[in-house]
Amino acid sequence: MADVTRDTRRSPQDLRPGPELDELDRRLLALLRENARMTNQALSEALGVAPSTCLARMKNLQRTGVIRRFTVEVEPRAIGRSIEALISVRLRPGARHLMSAFGEGLRSVPEVSQFFFLAGADDFLIHVTARDTDHIRQFVLEHLSSNQAVAATQTSLVFEHVQGSVEP
Repeated sequence: MADVTRDTRRSPQDLRPGPELDELDRRLLALLRENARMTNQALSEALGVAPSTCLARMKNLQRTGVIRRFTVEVEPRAIGRSIEALISVRLRPGARHLMSAFGEGLRSVPEVSQFFFLAGADDFLIHVTARDTDHIRQFVLEHLSSNQAVAATQTSLVFEHVQGSVEP
């Protein structure tokens, strides 16, 4: 799934403990999860607070890192990518120092929807979208198998992708 974002993320080291989320913050987050494009006016009306209060709460949630980003989720099929896969990648033991560079390289590859840096047997889990299985095969050959740092990959096709949400 393509992701167009306005990034407000901070590194975990930059996050400062903020005030505990109160009921108003939780309700604001719930409304934004439903529709992140709601205007401040609509949010304030739904919450029963002044627009200035709503805006201050929103800015505080962003500043403290509770809200990491606002994003647009694009349906892969709408852009000709009818298949999704999760690809586990294990780097060679002598290539562990290349983990950061490997991850940074994935950011610019159009097929990569998202990726995770893992603890455990595998080093990365990559979520890709593609036209078909040949497209996935080509991705693995060009971006993974040909990389000297990669020891092994395992590809799993996704039958259905269901988004969850994080409840505050």
